[in-house]
Amino acid sequence: MRHGRVAVALCALAAVAALAGTEPGAPPVMVAKFTGTPVNVDGALDDAAWKTTTPYPLLLGKDTEARGETLHEPGEVRLAWDNEFLYVGVKYTDSDIVAEGKNDQEHHYLTGDLAEVFLKPKANTWYWELYVTPHGKKTHLWFPGSGRMGLKSSEAHTMELHVAAQCQGTLNDWRDRDTSWTGEMAIPIRELKRFGDEFGPDAAWTILVARYNYSRYLPLRGPELSMTPQLPVTSYHYHDGYAPLRLER
Repeated sequence: MRHGRVAVALCALAAVAALAGTEPGAPPVMVAKFTGTPVNVDGALDDAAWKTTTPYPLLLGKDTEARGETLHEPGEVRLAWDNEFLYVGVKYTDSDIVAEGKNDQEHHYLTGDLAEVFLKPKANTWYWELYVTPHGKKTHLWFPGSGRMGLKSSEAHTMELHVAAQCQGTLNDWRDRDTSWTGEMAIPIRELKRFGDEFGPDAAWTILVARYNYSRYLPLRGPELSMTPQLPVTSYHYHDGYAPLRLER
């Protein structure tokens, strides 16, 4: 009788997952809401478009949680879109805002706090890796597949990416205590379609939004790494853990 109840429960979970459009244990869908008014990319997150979006919380990787670690400084991610751009907004609690990179197209994860957006068409191996820093700097990288990570050619493809950020605190001053920083990113849809993939409500794409958080106040060796959706391992290039991206009107 007990086994029967377990079987019924598993069937019920599978049915709920099917209604939600995901497999049991699969990453949850992340929804971008359509906006009829373009987002003003100034880093403030005060546009009307953000008010109807779902806030997705940052999480530690499951492997990190298994070691008993907890997230020290939370954050959230919001998604919106219109006919020209996919918009990403982030708000991160941050006790020590640091961004030492001075130029666009740097590997900013080596020089300070960072929001990273990974976008991948489900049917292909290639993907984009996009940055916004608290200093309002940006980077765009494109990989034909994860087996070509680290090659200089990842920097060869241009993108008209728009980013901005605002700091609730002082940037690059370790002496004081800061509050948070916010960032916005407008990703041109025409760029996402460059290699022949469709992008829209009927297209299958996946997404990960990740964070590097450096702070003198964190009891860590190096930055705190968090993301949404939650990955089974703390590797931002683990594509199987990316969330399906749903564009809703």
